[in-house]
Amino acid sequence: MSKAPSEVQVLVVGGAVTGLSTAVFLARHGVSTLVVERHPDTLSHPRSRGINPRTVEVYRQAGLESRIWAEASLATDFSKLQMIKAETLAAEEHFSGPTDSPDPTGEVSPCEWAPIDQDRLEHLLRERATELGAELAFATELVSFEQDDDGVTAVLRDREGGAERTVRARYLIAADGGRSPVRSDLGIELDGPGEFATTVSVLFEADLSEAARGRPVGVCYLDRPAPSTILFAHDGDQRWIFATPMPPDTTLETVTEEQAIELVRAAIGLPDLKVRIVAQLPAGGAKWLSFIIGAQVAREYRRGRVFLVGDAAHLVPPTGGFGASLGIQDAHNLAWKLAAVLDGTAGEALLDTYQAERQPVAWMTLQQTMAMMQDRTGQDGGEDGGLSPAESYSTTVFGYRYSDGPPVPPRQLSGEAGTRAPHVTLERDGKTISSLDLYGSGPVLVTAAGGQAWEAAAAAVAERLGAPLVAHRVGGAGLTDPDDALPARYGIGAEGAVLVRSDGFVAWRSQGAAAKPEEELTTALLRLLGRD
Repeated sequence: MSKAPSEVQVLVVGGAVTGLSTAVFLARHGVSTLVVERHPDTLSHPRSRGINPRTVEVYRQAGLESRIWAEASLATDFSKLQMIKAETLAAEEHFSGPTDSPDPTGEVSPCEWAPIDQDRLEHLLRERATELGAELAFATELVSFEQDDDGVTAVLRDREGGAERTVRARYLIAADGGRSPVRSDLGIELDGPGEFATTVSVLFEADLSEAARGRPVGVCYLDRPAPSTILFAHDGDQRWIFATPMPPDTTLETVTEEQAIELVRAAIGLPDLKVRIVAQLPAGGAKWLSFIIGAQVAREYRRGRVFLVGDAAHLVPPTGGFGASLGIQDAHNLAWKLAAVLDGTAGEALLDTYQAERQPVAWMTLQQTMAMMQDRTGQDGGEDGGLSPAESYSTTVFGYRYSDGPPVPPRQLSGEAGTRAPHVTLERDGKTISSLDLYGSGPVLVTAAGGQAWEAAAAAVAERLGAPLVAHRVGGAGLTDPDDALPARYGIGAEGAVLVRSDGFVAWRSQGAAAKPEEELTTALLRLLGRD
């Protein structure tokens, strides 16, 4: 606590996966950031079982992809594990099949679904955030905050020593969970079905080979000890994650170890199974956690200088593994915008696009997870908004858009404004890269081989506006397109251009040459930066 700065550009409240991701993305852009987390350490419970390929893409920008794979939680490829529906693991299954894969062919993304547990991911994020210059303060809670026209004044308390101090920040980001105290203090209401279940979850060790019967178990949806029970493989061998609805007349505080073991045995279907419960914090403490299952979206993602990210902004059912990725991508969307406003290259209006872009994605994801929950557990998921679980899983991962119009099936991504820029395999200085590797540090103009006029316009516009605009002419010096795929995939032909934001989403496109390229590009860049 004593090392925490008294003045920062951004104060992040909450040090789990979304808050730590926010710190990484902000610090990568040079924003001074302080994260405060009320717990003394990150939890040992795996919670989220992995991150989807789009989320791996955003971590790839932050230099984390190789570290994530080095810390992968399973020794085997998660896509080779089975999804099982049954009364118990030992019982005959109602259904078994492969786990979800949004990009089975590898054509859509250079990244794969990464089987990394949230506890391991948070450890990597802590390391990376610190490397990039972010400050982390655990065992520290937000007592109160007040905002004015210039910033936010926050009172923080050291939960171990009790000392309080004041921190001044330009902006505050609430990553403080589904029952966010910051959101409550702001009086922001929620829409949607709301909370409909509370679970008790444990991490345990046991030999499940008898019940598994040779099946490579990945995720199981079970009816015992109660419908909507879920069992996940943790290490693919001896360690497992279990969650079931909280038993009647029971709370997290009244659960006993004997009761927790009996719940696990009921799910496995072996009454004499030897079970060891694993503690949730490295130094001991609680051996089980409680999670809220629900579906709700905040009506506002921003109130003045305070922003909501992750579960503070939305709560979605765990089916499909979207929750953590949804929050991480909130942080990714917001971070580059705050950085651009703070360094003076963007106008304040850019921050208004955060809610306009991310709130519809939350609703789309909520509808998808509700439909998948109904399909897999039988629990009432309500209306699915026209999204079929079988057909739209990959579209929910890759095909959401930041403009009007329906989601785009990933293989149909074509460089249209408001959509994620397509992945194309390129070569740069003799090394194979993805077109996605061109993005991440600021606005980028991409042209095909005949885009010399656009390349010259980009240099002129960047100098005149004082904006960080980089141009890449694919087919120019050092950057080639071996399959000549980019012009068609981006819809720009040989002489067109596409303007891509720092987060890899297309801001503007010209499908061919222009009579006044500098004028058109100036208009597009000013709009991107909220300065039009």
